[in-house]
Amino acid sequence: MGYPQAFLRKLGIFLEMIKFEHTIFALPFAYLGAWLAAGGVPTPHHLFWITLAMVGARTAAMSLNRLIDRHIDALNPRTANRAIPRGLISIAEVWIYTLFSFGLLFISAWQLNELCVKLLPLAVFILVIYSYTKRWTWACHFVLGLADSLAPMGAWVAVRASFDLPAWVLGIGMGLWVAGFDIIYACQDYDFDRKYGIHSIPARFGKEKGLLIAKILHAASLGFLASLGFLLQLGILYFVGVVVAGLILIHEHRLVSPEDLSRLDMAFLQMNGYLSVLMFIFTALDLGIGIRF
Repeated sequence: MGYPQAFLRKLGIFLEMIKFEHTIFALPFAYLGAWLAAGGVPTPHHLFWITLAMVGARTAAMSLNRLIDRHIDALNPRTANRAIPRGLISIAEVWIYTLFSFGLLFISAWQLNELCVKLLPLAVFILVIYSYTKRWTWACHFVLGLADSLAPMGAWVAVRASFDLPAWVLGIGMGLWVAGFDIIYACQDYDFDRKYGIHSIPARFGKEKGLLIAKILHAASLGFLASLGFLLQLGILYFVGVVVAGLILIHEHRLVSPEDLSRLDMAFLQMNGYLSVLMFIFTALDLGIGIRF
């Protein structure tokens, strides 16, 4: 196998390992933050560098997560088949991709504005620290939510060069949404986490209470998203998007129960992907059409 073919094969393994396609969860919320900050379609310059910043941030975060958790992944039957435990990709290779991704994030922030650069160390710290939190606190889901909330807040800062109240409201709304579905996802590792001392809300409080907490977080997330609409005086299409998001979350919770997690992948992958994309579409349509109460 020649070098180009070997490189492409390793790149494919890496992208599959970090679930690159799951960028669809966070990217629409980043665009949502950019559209709201601009009051419409952002400039091509902003869109280009926000997109690259998102790709760099998520790729770096997922790469680090796989590196930091590789020993835990090797023990867990659900994750033992991942690329690093199987030896399909080396630690050094993953580090190269990680450093390249952080470099892409830095260049993107530098191309956007000075405040993005100043906030970058804090963002990197949050992206790095998340993978360690499961080792000492069941609140790790909220740290993941905080990490993902950087997407819409960072996009807002990229466009406005300021940290305004709507950015916080949108960020909290997304953070609660992510924390909720991460709790649902953690239910499938309930037995493993309790056996090996991995911290999570299901491991600490049980799957039934964990799913209840996820419902509460998702309800609160919808509350923040609705509040954002009133704060920015958005139109009816935005609120239709919030209602659609609520219906998706209701359906998501009906797919899983403490006794039956067999449809969890459908809840995690499909439903959350639909939610983020549809929220962005309805918001973009609202800002473009301009229908107001």
